[in-house]
Amino acid sequence: MKIKTNFLLIGLTAMLLTACSTSVERLDVAEQVDLSGAWNDTDSQLVAQEMIEDSLSRAWISNFHKEQGKSPAVIVGKVRNLSHEHINTNTFVADMERELINSGDVQFVASSGTREEIRAEREDQDLNASEATRKEMGQEYGADFMMQGQINTIIDVDGKTQVRFYQVNLEMVSLKDNRKVWVGQKKIKKLIKNSKLTY
Repeated sequence: MKIKTNFLLIGLTAMLLTACSTSVERLDVAEQVDLSGAWNDTDSQLVAQEMIEDSLSRAWISNFHKEQGKSPAVIVGKVRNLSHEHINTNTFVADMERELINSGDVQFVASSGTREEIRAEREDQDLNASEATRKEMGQEYGADFMMQGQINTIIDVDGKTQVRFYQVNLEMVSLKDNRKVWVGQKKIKKLIKNSKLTY
């Protein structure tokens, strides 16, 4: 009887451990997965791609080519998160930077944080590097335009059903005279039905 009871206890313990275990499945990074309805990697990539494509197809870039005879230099500034949820805007900015650089239509200037680190390195070189390999101060390439914007949301909830509306506004501004040369907008609407809905 004792042996039977022990086997039963071992079996129950194994079942409990199996039920509480964590399951991990590796996914293709290109696969679209939306678990909670919140802003995710798919939203970030799709919005960045569509908005950069739109911005590069507008008149401001061809006008600059005609006037200056070269590609404009662009920098991505801040994208403010004005939504109700935590959104890592750094990944969204990185997605936009990748799309801009890989387009080949613009020259791209490093962000302010990156520039500070590089300037510190140049200062160090000024004191410690040989004359032949030292990089001089004052040779930076200035940006012609800055892209900046914001992410907004509107939430509509009824019981266990929720509609999340995202609106991303971006604009391209001339650093020379503060003219807005392009304004873009992308909207995303998601219907979420969940027995444990939170917002």
